[in-house]
Amino acid sequence: MGIVAGLDSSSAFTRIVVCDTETGAVLRQGYAPHPQPAGEPDGANPHETDPQAWLLSLGEAAGGGLLEGVQAIGVSAQQHGLLPLDAQGGLVRSALVGNDKRGQVAAADLIDGLGGRQAWSEAVGSVPHAAQPLAKLAWLARTEPEAARRVAVLMSPHDWLVWQLLGRPARRTTDRGGASGTGYWSPATGSWRPDLVELALGHRALLPEVLGPAEAAGTTPEGLLISAGTGETMAAALGLGLGPGDAVVSLGASGSVMAVHHEALSEPGGLITSLADAAGMHLPVVNTSNAVRALRGTAELLGTDLEGLSELALKSTPGAHGLVLLPYLEGERTPNLPHTAGTLSGLRRDSMKPEHLARAAFEGMLCGLVDALDVLRTRGVEIRRVFLLGAAAELPAVQAAAPGLFGTQVVVPAPADYAVLGAARQAAWALGVAQGTLAPHTPPVWPEPAAQVFEPGEEFPAWQAVRQQYIATREQIHPGAFQPGAGAFQPGAGAF
Repeated sequence: MGIVAGLDSSSAFTRIVVCDTETGAVLRQGYAPHPQPAGEPDGANPHETDPQAWLLSLGEAAGGGLLEGVQAIGVSAQQHGLLPLDAQGGLVRSALVGNDKRGQVAAADLIDGLGGRQAWSEAVGSVPHAAQPLAKLAWLARTEPEAARRVAVLMSPHDWLVWQLLGRPARRTTDRGGASGTGYWSPATGSWRPDLVELALGHRALLPEVLGPAEAAGTTPEGLLISAGTGETMAAALGLGLGPGDAVVSLGASGSVMAVHHEALSEPGGLITSLADAAGMHLPVVNTSNAVRALRGTAELLGTDLEGLSELALKSTPGAHGLVLLPYLEGERTPNLPHTAGTLSGLRRDSMKPEHLARAAFEGMLCGLVDALDVLRTRGVEIRRVFLLGAAAELPAVQAAAPGLFGTQVVVPAPADYAVLGAARQAAWALGVAQGTLAPHTPPVWPEPAAQVFEPGEEFPAWQAVRQQYIATREQIHPGAFQPGAGAFQPGAGAF
């Protein structure tokens, strides 16, 4: 059928892959970092940027004839970005990007302005937080009122890049995935909430047309089809080939759990962020404040690194000789305990050994993520296998414990930029639909990525005992943390 390209514009670089439409095989690749502003060698404000830098790195990454013969391009880009434009399509100010904490107060005011967390969860499937475009709007209205008054059009990074590739047409578009991360689009109804834009900004603004998963945003004068594009999370899910029954656990300093589901979910306490995916389904997400940071802290305490900590942990046995770590080192989002601290329980003379503390760190981190998985399971999300992402997923101690604690098959994909592969797959889908060779409800079937696969195995009962001990300790230290008013269920104990 031909060749297509995927483009991923992250916070730091542009990456491009050119793929065969039939097999997904990568034929060519390009990469370029975003240029830094002159005179700022350490980088500019991490929360603001001139989006022209994205175009410059795009041009560099595509150099040398990389896109020769390409018939369609899909665009993935960093999420949580906001480009406030005036009525002529010019930027009112620099693009707001990144995990910007300047909007914390504005987000709290927005929560109160609509009547609390449950009201927001019902309205758009998420509760305002500082990084959201919605909170960025409220921050802008509060701190830069003159600029805010000039805002007439709102776009996300991938919307803006698609618009630029098409020559800045009158029609502006986005996709369900990107829209669902703004805080002013409802995954449940599939519609914008302009009233929430007005609540944050002080007035309404024009919002892009939301395209279906296989729709094209347009065609360039040269005949190059541009697909709808999407956010990096949704593109990565498409690149991994996720479907119903699949969940992804991301191991960063903090953690996140998301799963493919057939409908949008809301949760009264706001533990679930309801996102749409890039394939017509939904991606409910639950975040934790602590994941690998608990491992790094323990490793520093024991005078080693993550690899050394893993080796130590494997010298212990499931249950860490009675030690239980509640890894709430930075407070916690799941359960909602923002002001708490971590707890190490079960100290006895014979358990006070480095290998047992190392084992407790891995078990505590993973049990915290199982709590997040249980938020989804208790809301009816089926999870048959878990994709484990992040450098820590390669640690033997993680791979030994995760299947038994998660209670399911664990897949550790080979390291790759799955967002850019997902963007290419979306381009192939839109191209196939335009040519009449693919259905608009079924993306092209590309081979699953190379991966290691781990099963719960014979030690499954022992790992479930570890999980129950963790739950008991959590309930003893933080009774009712997942009860109504704090969450909406009791992980490990079923819905109430």
